[in-house]
Amino acid sequence: MNDLAARARGLRSLPPSCGPVRLIAVDGHAGSGKSTFAGRLAEALGDAPVLHLDDLASHDELFAWTDRLRTQVLEPFSRGESARYAPYDWTARRFGAPRALAPAPVVLIEGVGAGRAAVRPFLAQLLWIEGDREASWEQGRLRDGPGLAAFWDGWTAAELRHFADDPSYPFADTVVRRTSTGYAWLKGPRATAGTSRIVTEGER
Repeated sequence: MNDLAARARGLRSLPPSCGPVRLIAVDGHAGSGKSTFAGRLAEALGDAPVLHLDDLASHDELFAWTDRLRTQVLEPFSRGESARYAPYDWTARRFGAPRALAPAPVVLIEGVGAGRAAVRPFLAQLLWIEGDREASWEQGRLRDGPGLAAFWDGWTAAELRHFADDPSYPFADTVVRRTSTGYAWLKGPRATAGTSRIVTEGER
């Protein structure tokens, strides 16, 4: 089913998961199309806010952003307050001026590791963007150009370590597959855990 409007209605009907917020994670390999999908889903949700994990990560802490996410976003949302986070400038290599993020009925959190163990207790649903790991990385390299080749070399090694230690895919409620006409939503490993062996995304 490719109707994002219908899927958006389903997400809005979920119980709040972080204070008054229904926090929806969009996870998957780098280069798999998470940002594009999150943008389209946000539009279907009536311009729901999207928190990009690239704003919380940094060159020195590609995956060590959980404390910032908890103190700057999750804890305020849990109290019904606006989040306030300082987005990282990947060119200047420093965190910028703080931004406010209101506790909207639905907020999307997008990025590699959005469904990690430290975040899952606050999620209303975890969506995994389907995509072969190597093909996704190649797409990301093509998108960013040869100037970031060294960064991608370090990133892919870090992503491998992260998902080996803290996988998201086995806990996904929904697997989102890109099609020629949009997106197909499939039951994720969490929804089918009782009927078949859970496999990692790399085994598929």
